[in-house]
Amino acid sequence: MTSAGSAGEMDYHNYYDLESYLFRTVGPRFRDSGQLSALDFFCIVIWKANRAKSRIAARLLRRGHPNLHEAVFELTRGIAKQGTPTDKLRYLLEDWRFRLPMASAILTVLYPDEFTIYDTRVCALLGEFANLGSINSFERLWRGYKGFIEKVRQQAPDKSQLRDKDRYLWGKSFYEQLAADIERRFSDNELGVKQ
Repeated sequence: MTSAGSAGEMDYHNYYDLESYLFRTVGPRFRDSGQLSALDFFCIVIWKANRAKSRIAARLLRRGHPNLHEAVFELTRGIAKQGTPTDKLRYLLEDWRFRLPMASAILTVLYPDEFTIYDTRVCALLGEFANLGSINSFERLWRGYKGFIEKVRQQAPDKSQLRDKDRYLWGKSFYEQLAADIERRFSDNELGVKQ
């Protein structure tokens, strides 16, 4: 098999830098064809939260599909058929029972100009939106998520693309947390150092 269905020799380099593969190959392939292979879909899942892949696979199979290929085909064809960003997110959350962090990651890869990843690290940096994923009313969740996207846009105004703004904020949060961890010596208690 070639790289997720393309003609030619398999290039395993694609899977070393998964984010580049997702945004340069998988997203455009989906926008051209309106579907993903199971391999490409699970690359998104693993990129967002590797620990969730088995749980998501089980959820897809519980819908009565004989294998993950058919489940992913139905899921991704369904996303492509949804008319608006609101409908796309509702489809993943309500029809397929994804949680907001994973649903937003999937949609960010597929539609990077319309979605950004709902991430606890970015929420902490922004100082709000931390409980957005626990809202039961889709309309309230959608309003909150749109507010989250707008805040991401505002907090990194020098970046042109929404995905670049998201990366910038994630990187800023990572840097600030690491600098604080170094200052506190990664918590003296974790190192066994007595004060």
